[in-house]
Amino acid sequence: MNKKDYTIHIIGAGVSGLIAAQVLENYGYAPTIIEATDRAGGRVKTDIIDGYQLDHGFQVLLTAYPAVQKYLDLEKLLLQKFLPGASIFIDGKLKTIGDPLRNISLLFPTLFSNIGSFSDKLKVLRLNKMLKNLSVSDIFDQSEISTLAYLKKYGFSEEMINSFFKPFFSGIFLEPYLQTSSRMFLFVYKMFGEGFAALPKDGVESIVNQLVSKLNNTTFRYNTPVKQVIDGNILLENEEKLDSNFTIVTANAHQLITNLSNQEIAWKSCDTLYFEVDYRVIDKPLIGLIADDSSLVNNIFYHTSLKTSVAPNKELLSVTIVKDHTFKEKELIEKVIEELQVFCGITGCRFIKHYPIKEALPKLQNLQYELSETETKLTSTIFLAGDQLLNGSLNAAMISGERAALGIIKALEDGLIIEQLTSEFS
Repeated sequence: MNKKDYTIHIIGAGVSGLIAAQVLENYGYAPTIIEATDRAGGRVKTDIIDGYQLDHGFQVLLTAYPAVQKYLDLEKLLLQKFLPGASIFIDGKLKTIGDPLRNISLLFPTLFSNIGSFSDKLKVLRLNKMLKNLSVSDIFDQSEISTLAYLKKYGFSEEMINSFFKPFFSGIFLEPYLQTSSRMFLFVYKMFGEGFAALPKDGVESIVNQLVSKLNNTTFRYNTPVKQVIDGNILLENEEKLDSNFTIVTANAHQLITNLSNQEIAWKSCDTLYFEVDYRVIDKPLIGLIADDSSLVNNIFYHTSLKTSVAPNKELLSVTIVKDHTFKEKELIEKVIEELQVFCGITGCRFIKHYPIKEALPKLQNLQYELSETETKLTSTIFLAGDQLLNGSLNAAMISGERAALGIIKALEDGLIIEQLTSEFS
């Protein structure tokens, strides 16, 4: 049987599904991706509204992610880099801290910010040095405690935790209390130290567009919701039945596969709101953090501090909320505008768009970095992928997609595949 004659379906055109398709193509197969929406990307999408590029939620690309370096042509993405630091709103004042060893312009603002004690600064240097000498696999082999517990155990002061670590990493983990695993904290901190946070000039969806452009033998079926997946068959919502030699399910597996119905994934949610404003209160490409426990807003960012392909009319401001709330949209907009003025001194906001993101990141325990292709295998013909198998990151989505594809290839080629990829990400 010719490789391209096998019917291999991938449910979901998010990043993990696209990587799975790429790996299958690399080995001579021609999969079909079935996507419920009108385009690829999953959570990684960009809209053009009122002359501005709006990503679905405030997202950044960490260039040090090993899987990102493997599967993306970063140069072609025309990445616009953030400065390695943050601007923090404390008691009505704006203070900036960062890594002056990576950008000298951050030296004096950091020295005069008075954020954290001298002891805190020494601990930051010690943590940086430790992580340079620690491999990713070593990080995920460590015992797991909450990020907050880790920071306290490491000896950071309450001021340093509340002024910087809590607002900064709450925006990354999408939860306000730093209950996320210390493994994830150390991994992300290491990635920030070894690369840059950046945004593609065309918005985050250009990451997806690049992955799609590499697929020459993959068929896409958009606007095609799936109802059920069983061995050998896929039942669509329109009652069409598809024969499938192998199927990779990348999302909502508990809804599609009967024996997973009691294994629903818990998700973290967030809100991102975009506003047009006349001017910036942060003049550099730095994330703005609200270091006040009473604030609903976690962080802000002026997207027009980076170059975008769409020429902006004024300044574009995104606001991210990670705390749970019960506000309806109109009330939420009013609350955010009020807080922007009170905490940041930002006025004259014109609302553009609100993205309530219900399934922003999986809520996981016992985070892992790696898994074998056999660990993605649910039945003899059904495989699973998605960052929920490992940890909530683009890197994990890519690894899981690759492993699921390799699982199918191994099944088809009777284990003749060389295990050449298992150590590439450590």
